[in-house]
Amino acid sequence: MPKSYVTSAATKKQIEETRVRRIALVIAAVALGGCFGASVHAEDKPGLAPFITDSAGCFTQEGAKEENGKWLLPDGTPTFHICKKDNTLVVDWSTYNGYRRYHSECHVCHGPNGLGSSYAPALADSLKTMDFSTFLGTVASGRIHDEAGTKFVMPSFGDNKNVMCFINDLYVYLKARASTSLPAGQLGGRNHVDRPESSKAEEKACLGE
Repeated sequence: MPKSYVTSAATKKQIEETRVRRIALVIAAVALGGCFGASVHAEDKPGLAPFITDSAGCFTQEGAKEENGKWLLPDGTPTFHICKKDNTLVVDWSTYNGYRRYHSECHVCHGPNGLGSSYAPALADSLKTMDFSTFLGTVASGRIHDEAGTKFVMPSFGDNKNVMCFINDLYVYLKARASTSLPAGQLGGRNHVDRPESSKAEEKACLGE
């Protein structure tokens, strides 16, 4: 057998340790107070509730409720909440943090504000029809897309804490962009609510600080 195809015991161990780390990070992400539970099946398409304007005049998804500073759908999927106050858009913390994390880790390929590039698709469009479980699996495991004979490869981020520890917030930001209720542009200090204590504790636990 050619040398390049020989896998040593040490290499096998590294592969297994990487696999375990990825699984652990996905589990941690799902546990970050805003993901669907074991009773939700893939066919339920979590996260695809209609976009609405609620009774307070804010933009969100049908059935969304606030819980410990986060906005969740009835199936437990995280979502956004955007209000307009004195002609200024004010978003929930998850949307704002997702905006920050996206432009730190994702925009180089997927373009600013999720608008896409020649390297990767516009996630602001993809999230219109992509459910949460598909989003989570794609980010964690990566994806190869063949378009007219050209292969576009998205790497796996399953062992990247700077992505997986904030996967919910990334999803929420992109879902908000997909709804068109959050226009492209920068979000500053006036554009978000205060950070909830639960978010601080979860970040610390996931990053192992």
